Amino acid sequence: MEIVKKYFAEFTDKQLTQYQTLLALYQEWNAKINVISRKDIDSLYTNHVLHSLAIAALFEFEPGQRVLDIGTGGGFPGIPLAIFFPETEFLLADSIRKKLTVVEEVAKGIGLTNVKTHWGRVEEIKSKNSFDIAVSRAVAPLGDLWQWAKPLLKKGHNHQFENGLICLKGGDLHEEISASNTKPMLWEIKDLFEEDFFNEKFVLYVKR
Repeated sequence: MEIVKKYFAEFTDKQLTQYQTLLALYQEWNAKINVISRKDIDSLYTNHVLHSLAIAALFEFEPGQRVLDIGTGGGFPGIPLAIFFPETEFLLADSIRKKLTVVEEVAKGIGLTNVKTHWGRVEEIKSKNSFDIAVSRAVAPLGDLWQWAKPLLKKGHNHQFENGLICLKGGDLHEEISASNTKPMLWEIKDLFEEDFFNEKFVLYVKR
């Protein structure tokens, strides 16, 4: 948790407690349903929580906005972002039911009231043009993510960026970006967080 406080200082007592409680909850649930690699769970705050919050370091989500987390897995980046932005609504989607069980139990365990889940393929979500932002972490190529996200996103500009897709990616992205037929803005996370884990990791944004 100290690694998160190194970069973010203005948490309420409730937010601090929620973040601090995550480790015990994920350790408990990961022992039952493996959603985070065993060797990775001890680095939860760097590799998962802080990584997710790279989005919060760049984007300000507004009260009442709706955010879709595509392929949330164990709840990343959705859970850390939902704590950070308690007045923003989050829908965490995944096709694997047992992963959403973990998400739901963690959200319940820390008292998150702004998180709902969707079990199934993103293409099955019927809420067309109803989300302001889609987020995702390395679950599919950028072109696929954009194809899934675009029909679900409203056109709009009620924050410093237009509505769109924000995703966390790593490695050499030249071919993936070229194949996606998008022109994303790109930030290197190592410019935000100095830890070696963030070398060759990026935040990408495609506007709606």
